[in-house]
Amino acid sequence: MIKLESIFKWYNVGGARSFILKDINLEIQQGDFVSIMGPSGSGKSTLLNVIGLLDEPNEGKYYFLDEDVLTMKPKKRTALFQSHMGYVFQSYHLIDELTVYENIETPLIYKDLSSKERKAIVGDMLDRFGIVGKKDLFPAQLSGGQQQIVGIARALAASPKLLLADEPTGNLNSKQGEEIVQLFKQLNDDGVTIIQVTHSEKNAEYGKRIINLLDGQLKLD
Repeated sequence: MIKLESIFKWYNVGGARSFILKDINLEIQQGDFVSIMGPSGSGKSTLLNVIGLLDEPNEGKYYFLDEDVLTMKPKKRTALFQSHMGYVFQSYHLIDELTVYENIETPLIYKDLSSKERKAIVGDMLDRFGIVGKKDLFPAQLSGGQQQIVGIARALAASPKLLLADEPTGNLNSKQGEEIVQLFKQLNDDGVTIIQVTHSEKNAEYGKRIINLLDGQLKLD
């Protein structure tokens, strides 16, 4: 499903290159559940953003479903993201001007669905995550944990083939966190490929593979 070849990401600082990712070679099969671990600043989120088409490497090749992603025009790349990927962000990335209902509906607008179908899917997500009573609230009216739940519901609404999650339980209490990783495991059992960045060894062990990053380089797989 995913193949990264010799991926490098750097920033120029005072005429020198400061590397975020160094020579990343990685293959992820459809149906895999991969946990990415490593200390802060090791490049975990950058790697996830490259896989999720939100950031572009300076060098290397990236194939998604056998397509050469980095040679695609931006419009096609965006369509690829919208068709196949769901993203759970560490800092929520909810749209402040939209209600909970409208935030969850957002990824569905890009799909060929009737308003009735969209309504049914959003209703199912609100019910599944126990946030029916919050549907008309705006993100600023929610706690951090509630915003994260909405972010997860939004990521799952469009039934992605690939779910990317950056510290998905970081803002949740232990019970909510446990429920979310159990949900991820269920989704994975149903065929969704999952890549999560986590500091939690307990959460990481839900994955089928644990990848360690240190100073932008893969250490163990």
